Amino acid sequence: MHQKGKIQIIEWEDLDKRKFYSFGMFVSVSIRATAYPFALIRTRLQVQKGKSLYNGTFDAFFKILRSDGVRGLYRGFMVNLLTLISGQAYVTTYELVRKYVSYYSENNTVKSLVAGGLASLVAQSITVPIDVVSQHLMMQGQEEHLTRFRLNTETGKTKKMFGQTRNLVSQIFAADGFLGFYRGYGASLLTSMPKSAVWWPFYHFYAEQLSKLAPSDCPHLILQAVAGPLAAVTAATITNPMDVIRARVQVERTTITKTFRQLIAEEGYLGFTKGLSARIISSVPAAIVLTVGYETLKRMSLRSELVDSRHW
Repeated sequence: MHQKGKIQIIEWEDLDKRKFYSFGMFVSVSIRATAYPFALIRTRLQVQKGKSLYNGTFDAFFKILRSDGVRGLYRGFMVNLLTLISGQAYVTTYELVRKYVSYYSENNTVKSLVAGGLASLVAQSITVPIDVVSQHLMMQGQEEHLTRFRLNTETGKTKKMFGQTRNLVSQIFAADGFLGFYRGYGASLLTSMPKSAVWWPFYHFYAEQLSKLAPSDCPHLILQAVAGPLAAVTAATITNPMDVIRARVQVERTTITKTFRQLIAEEGYLGFTKGLSARIISSVPAAIVLTVGYETLKRMSLRSELVDSRHW
């Protein structure tokens, strides 16, 4: 039985680190596999000119499915799996920063906000180059509809995935040098850091509010499984405008300011809502998997001497 309004949080010092990292890899792959199709759709919707190819999330989903099958929804997924490294860096940074901030403040909102923002900074420094490559792979075969900038991928269909990837990496480097892999880094940080900083405080807030409303014998994991998607929808809605700009900057090789002005001129302020439904649809199942997976992971990784002292 839990105390209403009090959700027990497993902190970094409570974890068996070997278990935490071993189980964490499986959880990370599961989350990415769940969210990737709608991440691909979101990117295509955000970058396409007006409604030149897709009329919305479900239209895009069925068109891709009809033309390319299920594999089409996972175009670039193998490259995107390299973000597993950034995922581990993210959770490590988040937990360590929470521990460090607790020396100065016991306020959970403060700890979550600071830790979430800094964890995103570290993770994005690893993720952005991978995103730049995977987003080009996501759009292969549709470049004339989706972007003003095309790499030479005419022979891509006859090459294996990693052959395509090497070709793409070479072309990005030839066009923009090393900095080409960090195109959109600033826009990415402006999207991911606020999203991460907002998600964690809202997650804990929603969980605590649900705990006050739920029966006292309701398992914490159920409350957290509901709080996660609520926080994800909140964070996605707040940060979607910068996510649209980030996607265009990375794919079209332009600047934040130019992209902002171009979007306003072509589509008005409604252009900043592009891909929001796909983002929300992808964030809800991903948030459920993330929340349940991460909280279960932490419980499975709890140091053995603490297991009997915790009640969920």
